[in-house]
Amino acid sequence: MPLHDIRRLSRATYRLGESPVWDVAGGRLLWCDILGQKILALNPATGDCQAWSFPSAVGSFGLADSGRLVVALRKAVHLFDPASGALELLAEIEPDKPMTRCNDGKVGPDGAFWVGTMDDRPERAAIAALYRVTAAGAVERKIEGLRVSNGLAWGPDARTLFHADSRGPWIDRWDFDADSGALSGRRRLAAPDDSLGRPDGGATDVEGCYWSCGLSAGRLDRFAPDGRLLESLAVPVTAPTMPCFGGTDGKTLFFTSLREGVSADRLAEFPDSGAVFTARAEVAGVAAHKFRDLAA
Repeated sequence: MPLHDIRRLSRATYRLGESPVWDVAGGRLLWCDILGQKILALNPATGDCQAWSFPSAVGSFGLADSGRLVVALRKAVHLFDPASGALELLAEIEPDKPMTRCNDGKVGPDGAFWVGTMDDRPERAAIAALYRVTAAGAVERKIEGLRVSNGLAWGPDARTLFHADSRGPWIDRWDFDADSGALSGRRRLAAPDDSLGRPDGGATDVEGCYWSCGLSAGRLDRFAPDGRLLESLAVPVTAPTMPCFGGTDGKTLFFTSLREGVSADRLAEFPDSGAVFTARAEVAGVAAHKFRDLAA
């Protein structure tokens, strides 16, 4: 597999680490602890780390043109200024469904924030959806009938959207229009079984391949654009949650993991569960897009 030198990056472990994003301008990695209600930032070169707390679970977030962050809290999307701490409501998400919360989200090539929801109850009913949120606060429901929306990533040509349902379990690919955000041509990329792991967060590389964290199997899986499984790598945690690419050449792969709910026996076997990890890839990844919150 085109991945080597896997090592722990963060000193601390987190209850539910998620949503890693590489900030090119700042030379730092940001991620969230969903249940810890925090966003964290670490400069790998200096070891400097910052953390910001929020009033509810932080499902996901993205970088914005203004230097702010677009943040999905439990039931709404906000704009957050790390410098001042100001939190501005942008849009409510499923206010009529108290049993759901915001989950995986990313900024797309269209400059909008795409965020999915999940049924937060154990039954994980198919009542969740995927939404597109603009800087004007407009909310458009794009995909319905989901259990746990996850795995958002766009291909290197910005014409393909990858999206998963962790409780499908499946990974789909869509034709994507970066001008309008329109989706079409839905196709099933893969339906990973428990041996590969239910699909959690995802990322793409410049070859158009899709990297998926196999949450239930402790694996990182790389799929070709046509859905062929190219590699499946065991990682040193019981449940990896999301990968992203970054570093100076785009060939550093980071991934988060969770600790919440892991049994004592599994923690004894995987004591680093909940930490953030780094590795070197032989192929560069697709860089994070930015939320268009500045006037053109």
